Amino acid sequence: MAEQPRGTKTPSKLPEVTRRTIVMLKQAHPEWGCQRISDELLRGPALAAGASAVARVLHESGYQLEERVTRPHHDKMRRFERARPNQLWQTDLFTFVLKRQNRRLHLVGFMDDHSRFVVGYGLHASASSALVLEVLRSAIASYGVPEEILTDNGPQYVTWRGTSQFSRELEQQGIRQIISRPKHPQTLGKVERFWGTLWRECLQRAVFLDLEDARRRIGLFIDHYNFQRPHQGLEGATPADRFFQAAPTVLATLQERVAANALELSRQGIPRSPFYMTGQVAGQPFSVHAEGERVFLTRAGEPRQEVELVGPSQAAPEEPLPEPLCPHGAPESQDEFTNQPPGVAWPESAPPLTDASTLAEQDAWRNVPQPERDGQ
Repeated sequence: MAEQPRGTKTPSKLPEVTRRTIVMLKQAHPEWGCQRISDELLRGPALAAGASAVARVLHESGYQLEERVTRPHHDKMRRFERARPNQLWQTDLFTFVLKRQNRRLHLVGFMDDHSRFVVGYGLHASASSALVLEVLRSAIASYGVPEEILTDNGPQYVTWRGTSQFSRELEQQGIRQIISRPKHPQTLGKVERFWGTLWRECLQRAVFLDLEDARRRIGLFIDHYNFQRPHQGLEGATPADRFFQAAPTVLATLQERVAANALELSRQGIPRSPFYMTGQVAGQPFSVHAEGERVFLTRAGEPRQEVELVGPSQAAPEEPLPEPLCPHGAPESQDEFTNQPPGVAWPESAPPLTDASTLAEQDAWRNVPQPERDGQ
């Protein structure tokens, strides 16, 4: 019954190793919230700490909680989820720019609704029906036939006259197609959320060499998302935990194929060894070091100078990136913009990518001389 000052908070009673791990995770990933850190602690070093305990440790370490006023929602959130894997797949397309070549790429993905497991993806220079069909077939070959597939009203999935190629393919496979309401992306909320995660955690900071490099590194990120990244919508589990819940041996085998550094490989590619050399020439000290792809020479009392290095005629081949585990599908012509100069788009009068236009027709169009195109 002794008198005690009011309003004082008791310090965190977590073990010191847990407290230090929380701070280290926050320093390495400033964008992570308290719940994400709590999930990573449980799945990684197996340290128990709830979201409130993580918040207390961060507050004691000098982090301040920033409260932001949220915008009011016009309608309440409605959630739906199928009861088991392969009952429903969601599919959508995402577009981004290949920075080095200033060219637009199109990414299609198929995601299991129950587990958020990405069952297939495809990357190509055109958003055609052929791309969507190839990804669908590769996903079915790896993970079986789903009962239903949810799509939007994009021309790759739906046509206003007759039946689209995608709809005919689903009918042949015995799959029911569900089409979302126009201008309502919330229906495809799970795959739309995945596009946001892919952009924030990989594409926003990655610089790809070419189409093939982008394909492999995006596939590695999908492997990380499927097997390593805890999902708050799944109560801290990974999509693979749910998708393979009835086959734990299959899950263990696939997890062994996913490299521990899949996330860093997807962001940075093959890491280059650091380069630094120092010594003396005619009694004068010097140093040579690399900064990214540039090399600088520094001498005592002189400003540093950039050095242009000339490699050998036959350089040693670099170790390739590991092949992603997630199935990939794409039409045979992998790179449609090989002969197109960087930063130049195709004429707007070119045939649109509809179900009636094929890749062969587009290739024939590109072989037409420019004056004839303009005349048409």
